Amino acid sequence: MAKIGFLGVGSMGSALARAAVKALPPEEIVLANRTAAKAQQMAAELSCRWAGIEETAAESELLFLGVKPHILPGLLSQIAPVLAAREDPATLVSMAAGVTMAAVQAMAGGNYPVIRIMPNTPVAVGAGVILYDATAEVSREALALFLTSMAQAGLVDRLEESLIDAGSAVSGCGPAFADLFLEALADGGVACGLPRAKAMAYAAQMLLGAAALALETGKHPGALKDAVCSPGGSTIQGVKALEQRAFRAAVMEAVEAAYEKTQALGK
Repeated sequence: MAKIGFLGVGSMGSALARAAVKALPPEEIVLANRTAAKAQQMAAELSCRWAGIEETAAESELLFLGVKPHILPGLLSQIAPVLAAREDPATLVSMAAGVTMAAVQAMAGGNYPVIRIMPNTPVAVGAGVILYDATAEVSREALALFLTSMAQAGLVDRLEESLIDAGSAVSGCGPAFADLFLEALADGGVACGLPRAKAMAYAAQMLLGAAALALETGKHPGALKDAVCSPGGSTIQGVKALEQRAFRAAVMEAVEAAYEKTQALGK
Protein backbone atom coordinates (compact mmCIF):
# COMPACT_ATOMS: atom_id res chain seq x y z
CA MET A 1 0.00 0.00 0.00
CA ALA A 2 1.34 3.41 -0.99
CA LYS A 3 1.44 6.26 1.46
CA ILE A 4 0.57 8.83 -1.17
CA GLY A 5 -0.54 8.68 -4.78
CA PHE A 6 -0.74 11.34 -7.44
CA LEU A 7 -3.48 11.24 -10.06
CA GLY A 8 -2.11 13.65 -12.63
CA VAL A 9 1.51 14.74 -12.95
CA GLY A 10 1.13 17.99 -14.83
CA SER A 11 2.96 21.13 -13.76
CA MET A 12 1.44 21.27 -10.27
CA GLY A 13 1.16 17.54 -9.62
CA SER A 14 4.77 17.03 -10.61
CA ALA A 15 5.91 19.96 -8.45
CA LEU A 16 4.20 18.41 -5.42
CA ALA A 17 5.64 14.99 -6.25
CA ARG A 18 9.12 16.51 -6.31
CA ALA A 19 8.48 17.96 -2.87
CA ALA A 20 7.12 14.66 -1.57
CA VAL A 21 10.15 12.59 -2.57
CA LYS A 22 12.31 14.86 -0.42
CA ALA A 23 10.25 13.92 2.64
CA LEU A 24 9.17 10.29 2.13
CA PRO A 25 10.87 7.13 0.85
CA PRO A 26 10.29 6.98 -2.93
CA GLU A 27 8.78 3.50 -2.66
CA GLU A 28 5.89 4.99 -0.65
CA ILE A 29 4.91 7.24 -3.57
CA VAL A 30 3.01 6.16 -6.68
CA LEU A 31 2.29 8.26 -9.77
CA ALA A 32 -0.53 7.91 -12.28
CA ASN A 33 -1.54 9.96 -15.28
CA ARG A 34 -4.07 9.82 -18.09
CA THR A 35 -1.08 9.43 -20.41
CA ALA A 36 0.77 6.56 -18.74
CA ALA A 37 4.08 7.36 -20.42
CA LYS A 38 4.20 10.69 -18.59
CA ALA A 39 3.80 8.96 -15.22
CA GLN A 40 6.43 6.38 -16.18
CA GLN A 41 8.92 9.07 -17.15
CA MET A 42 8.47 11.02 -13.93
CA ALA A 43 8.53 7.89 -11.79
CA ALA A 44 11.88 6.97 -13.34
CA GLU A 45 13.19 10.47 -12.67
CA LEU A 46 12.06 10.46 -9.02
CA SER A 47 12.83 6.76 -8.37
CA CYS A 48 9.26 6.06 -7.29
CA ARG A 49 6.53 3.81 -8.71
CA TRP A 50 3.90 4.36 -11.37
CA ALA A 51 0.57 2.60 -11.80
CA GLY A 52 -2.81 2.96 -13.44
CA ILE A 53 -5.35 5.47 -12.19
CA GLU A 54 -7.69 2.90 -10.61
CA GLU A 55 -4.82 0.99 -9.00
CA THR A 56 -3.40 4.18 -7.52
CA ALA A 57 -6.82 5.15 -6.18
CA ALA A 58 -7.21 1.72 -4.59
CA GLU A 59 -3.92 1.64 -2.72
CA SER A 60 -3.03 5.21 -1.65
CA GLU A 61 -3.69 6.57 1.81
CA LEU A 62 -3.48 10.15 0.52
CA LEU A 63 -4.71 10.65 -3.03
CA PHE A 64 -3.60 13.91 -4.66
CA LEU A 65 -6.02 14.92 -7.42
CA GLY A 66 -3.68 16.81 -9.73
CA VAL A 67 -6.17 17.90 -12.38
CA LYS A 68 -7.86 21.14 -13.36
CA PRO A 69 -11.43 21.96 -12.22
CA HIS A 70 -13.12 21.00 -15.49
CA ILE A 71 -11.41 17.58 -15.49
CA LEU A 72 -12.08 16.79 -11.82
CA PRO A 73 -15.70 15.58 -12.21
CA GLY A 74 -14.67 13.02 -14.82
CA LEU A 75 -11.73 11.79 -12.76
CA LEU A 76 -13.82 11.38 -9.60
CA SER A 77 -16.54 9.62 -11.57
CA GLN A 78 -13.90 7.23 -12.92
CA ILE A 79 -12.51 6.32 -9.49
CA ALA A 80 -15.79 6.49 -7.51
CA PRO A 81 -16.38 2.70 -7.66
CA VAL A 82 -12.80 2.09 -6.49
CA LEU A 83 -13.19 4.52 -3.59
CA ALA A 84 -16.51 2.96 -2.58
CA ALA A 85 -15.01 -0.55 -2.58
CA ARG A 86 -12.17 0.32 -0.21
CA GLU A 87 -12.37 -0.87 3.38
CA ASP A 88 -10.39 2.14 4.59
CA PRO A 89 -11.32 5.47 2.98
CA ALA A 90 -8.72 7.35 1.00
CA THR A 91 -8.11 10.95 1.96
CA LEU A 92 -8.62 13.02 -1.18
CA VAL A 93 -6.29 15.98 -1.63
CA SER A 94 -7.80 18.40 -4.14
CA MET A 95 -5.91 21.26 -5.76
CA ALA A 96 -8.66 22.29 -8.18
CA ALA A 97 -9.04 26.06 -8.08
CA GLY A 98 -12.40 27.27 -6.82
CA VAL A 99 -13.77 23.79 -6.06
CA THR A 100 -14.95 23.39 -2.46
CA MET A 101 -14.38 20.34 -0.29
CA ALA A 102 -18.14 19.72 -0.22
CA ALA A 103 -18.19 19.73 -4.02
CA VAL A 104 -15.35 17.19 -4.11
CA GLN A 105 -17.29 14.91 -1.76
CA ALA A 106 -20.42 15.24 -3.90
CA MET A 107 -18.53 14.42 -7.10
CA ALA A 108 -16.84 11.45 -5.43
CA GLY A 109 -20.18 10.14 -4.19
CA GLY A 110 -19.49 9.99 -0.46
CA ASN A 111 -18.42 11.91 2.63
CA TYR A 112 -14.79 11.04 2.11
CA PRO A 113 -12.04 12.85 4.02
CA VAL A 114 -10.93 15.79 1.88
CA ILE A 115 -7.97 18.15 2.18
CA ARG A 116 -8.21 21.16 -0.10
CA ILE A 117 -4.90 22.71 -1.05
CA MET A 118 -3.75 25.66 -3.09
CA PRO A 119 -0.04 25.21 -3.88
CA ASN A 120 2.26 27.19 -6.12
CA THR A 121 4.99 26.04 -8.49
CA PRO A 122 7.99 27.00 -6.27
CA VAL A 123 7.10 24.02 -4.04
CA ALA A 124 9.23 22.01 -6.48
CA VAL A 125 12.35 23.76 -5.16
CA GLY A 126 11.29 23.91 -1.51
CA ALA A 127 10.40 27.60 -1.58
CA GLY A 128 6.68 27.45 -2.24
CA VAL A 129 3.42 28.06 -0.42
CA ILE A 130 0.68 25.52 0.22
CA LEU A 131 -2.56 26.80 1.69
CA TYR A 132 -4.85 24.08 3.01
CA ASP A 133 -7.99 23.23 4.92
CA ALA A 134 -9.54 19.88 5.80
CA THR A 135 -12.97 18.39 6.42
CA ALA A 136 -13.93 16.96 9.80
CA GLU A 137 -13.57 13.45 8.35
CA VAL A 138 -9.79 13.81 7.93
CA SER A 139 -8.04 11.82 10.66
CA ARG A 140 -5.13 13.15 12.68
CA GLU A 141 -2.96 10.47 11.12
CA ALA A 142 -3.90 11.48 7.58
CA LEU A 143 -3.34 15.15 8.32
CA ALA A 144 0.04 14.34 9.88
CA LEU A 145 0.98 12.32 6.79
CA PHE A 146 -0.02 15.23 4.56
CA LEU A 147 2.06 17.69 6.58
CA THR A 148 5.03 15.32 6.61
CA SER A 149 4.85 14.71 2.86
CA MET A 150 4.74 18.45 2.11
CA ALA A 151 7.27 19.51 4.77
CA GLN A 152 9.99 20.17 2.18
CA ALA A 153 7.71 22.24 -0.07
CA GLY A 154 8.07 25.54 1.80
CA LEU A 155 5.39 27.32 3.84
CA VAL A 156 2.42 25.04 4.56
CA ASP A 157 -0.29 27.11 6.21
CA ARG A 158 -3.83 26.24 7.27
CA LEU A 159 -6.41 28.78 6.11
CA GLU A 160 -10.16 28.51 6.45
CA GLU A 161 -11.71 27.43 3.19
CA SER A 162 -13.68 30.66 2.68
CA LEU A 163 -10.35 32.52 2.35
CA ILE A 164 -8.44 30.02 0.21
CA ASP A 165 -9.45 31.62 -3.10
CA ALA A 166 -8.18 34.99 -1.87
CA GLY A 167 -4.96 33.44 -0.60
CA SER A 168 -4.46 31.65 -3.89
CA ALA A 169 -4.78 34.89 -5.84
CA VAL A 170 -1.67 36.07 -3.98
CA SER A 171 0.46 32.95 -3.50
CA GLY A 172 -0.85 30.68 -6.26
CA CYS A 173 -1.09 33.19 -9.10
CA GLY A 174 1.65 35.42 -7.73
CA PRO A 175 4.59 33.50 -9.24
CA ALA A 176 3.35 34.44 -12.73
CA PHE A 177 3.15 38.10 -11.70
CA ALA A 178 6.62 37.90 -10.16
CA ASP A 179 7.97 36.22 -13.29
CA LEU A 180 6.62 39.06 -15.42
CA PHE A 181 8.42 41.52 -13.14
CA LEU A 182 11.58 39.40 -13.22
CA GLU A 183 11.55 39.30 -17.02
CA ALA A 184 10.94 43.05 -17.21
CA LEU A 185 13.80 43.79 -14.81
CA ALA A 186 16.15 41.66 -16.89
CA ASP A 187 14.94 43.30 -20.11
CA GLY A 188 15.62 46.69 -18.55
CA GLY A 189 19.14 45.60 -17.69
CA VAL A 190 19.69 44.40 -21.25
CA ALA A 191 18.40 47.75 -22.53
CA CYS A 192 21.05 49.40 -20.38
CA GLY A 193 23.80 47.20 -21.85
CA LEU A 194 24.02 44.16 -19.56
CA PRO A 195 24.45 40.69 -21.08
CA ARG A 196 21.10 38.89 -20.76
CA ALA A 197 22.40 36.04 -18.59
CA LYS A 198 23.88 38.48 -16.08
CA ALA A 199 20.78 40.69 -16.11
CA MET A 200 18.59 37.67 -15.35
CA ALA A 201 20.89 36.40 -12.60
CA TYR A 202 21.06 39.82 -10.94
CA ALA A 203 17.29 40.33 -11.11
CA ALA A 204 16.45 36.86 -9.80
CA GLN A 205 18.91 37.05 -6.90
CA MET A 206 17.66 40.53 -6.05
CA LEU A 207 14.04 39.32 -5.83
CA LEU A 208 15.10 36.37 -3.70
CA GLY A 209 17.05 38.64 -1.37
CA ALA A 210 14.33 41.27 -1.11
CA ALA A 211 11.77 38.62 -0.17
CA ALA A 212 14.12 37.06 2.39
CA LEU A 213 14.82 40.47 3.92
CA ALA A 214 11.10 41.18 4.30
CA LEU A 215 10.42 37.80 5.88
CA GLU A 216 13.41 37.76 8.22
CA THR A 217 13.18 41.34 9.47
CA GLY A 218 9.40 41.60 9.57
CA LYS A 219 9.70 45.20 8.43
CA HIS A 220 6.96 46.80 6.37
CA PRO A 221 7.90 46.78 2.66
CA GLY A 222 7.39 50.52 2.59
CA ALA A 223 10.13 50.93 5.19
CA LEU A 224 12.44 48.62 3.25
CA LYS A 225 11.75 50.62 0.10
CA ASP A 226 12.49 53.90 1.90
CA ALA A 227 15.84 52.52 3.07
CA VAL A 228 16.96 52.15 -0.55
CA CYS A 229 15.63 55.50 -1.76
CA SER A 230 18.31 58.09 -1.00
CA PRO A 231 17.29 61.76 -1.39
CA GLY A 232 17.79 62.82 -4.98
CA GLY A 233 19.10 59.36 -5.86
CA SER A 234 18.61 56.88 -8.67
CA THR A 235 16.19 54.54 -6.89
CA ILE A 236 13.57 57.16 -6.08
CA GLN A 237 13.52 58.20 -9.72
CA GLY A 238 12.80 54.60 -10.69
CA VAL A 239 10.05 54.40 -8.05
CA LYS A 240 8.56 57.61 -9.44
CA ALA A 241 8.50 56.10 -12.95
CA LEU A 242 6.64 53.05 -11.63
CA GLU A 243 4.15 55.18 -9.70
CA GLN A 244 3.47 57.33 -12.77
CA ARG A 245 2.33 54.14 -14.47
CA ALA A 246 0.14 52.99 -11.55
CA PHE A 247 2.39 50.05 -10.72
CA ARG A 248 0.83 49.24 -7.34
CA ALA A 249 -2.73 49.67 -8.60
CA ALA A 250 -1.99 47.33 -11.52
CA VAL A 251 -0.69 44.65 -9.16
CA MET A 252 -3.72 45.00 -6.88
CA GLU A 253 -6.05 44.72 -9.87
CA ALA A 254 -4.19 41.60 -11.05
CA VAL A 255 -4.80 39.92 -7.68
CA GLU A 256 -8.47 40.93 -7.70
CA ALA A 257 -8.92 39.67 -11.28
CA ALA A 258 -7.33 36.32 -10.38
CA TYR A 259 -9.58 36.04 -7.30
CA GLU A 260 -12.73 36.75 -9.29
CA LYS A 261 -11.79 34.18 -11.95
CA THR A 262 -11.03 31.54 -9.30
CA GLN A 263 -14.45 32.09 -7.73
CA ALA A 264 -16.08 31.75 -11.16
CA LEU A 265 -14.30 28.43 -11.77
CA GLY A 266 -16.08 26.90 -8.77
CA LYS A 267 -19.56 27.74 -10.04
